[in-house]
Amino acid sequence: MECMKENPSENEKGMWKLSVDGSSCLTSSGAGLVLTSPDGWTLEYALRFNFKATNNEAEWEALIAGLTITKHLEVQKIEASSDSQLVVGLANGEYEAREDLMIKYLSHFQGMKSAFEILRIVKVPRAENVRADQLSKLATAEKLEKNQTVLVDYLDRPTISEADVMDIYVPQEPNWMTPFINWLRNGILPEDLVEARKLVYRANRFQF
Repeated sequence: MECMKENPSENEKGMWKLSVDGSSCLTSSGAGLVLTSPDGWTLEYALRFNFKATNNEAEWEALIAGLTITKHLEVQKIEASSDSQLVVGLANGEYEAREDLMIKYLSHFQGMKSAFEILRIVKVPRAENVRADQLSKLATAEKLEKNQTVLVDYLDRPTISEADVMDIYVPQEPNWMTPFINWLRNGILPEDLVEARKLVYRANRFQF
């Protein structure tokens, strides 16, 4: 009896897409995230860091932040793309982490993997990661436009900091994701009307 071959398309059903990019400059650093649902709705996110980070550290923070959001949205299948050769190589076991911080970031990432049924990390050319790159640059801009429709949120400490290890399963205290998660999952908006409008605009027609 011939065994039935697994249909690759079955694994693709319900697959979310995540594009991430980190940016570091002399004055600031941040991350850009683009999350797309299986139905094609897109969420754009910019995250400014209130701490210094190298470009490689910013790339790790971008990936971890994106995966943290998808976990809280109860996403089970995710394909994350990055233009960082180092981060993708470390995440896929193609490179060996040698520096202390890279070892910590890799360990943090590996601890998140069990939260997903399917988790792929793929390398893409920078030219195919344009929007995430633009968002990361927005996050590091010295002056933000007052009418900016993309919300820029803040991360106070590195995710690998012992003083602020983010619990990706049960968040104990409000953090930079709280307003977004409250709106998408519970329909609760920030009290500030301006921030509420921005949040609704950003998540408009987004479904999960």
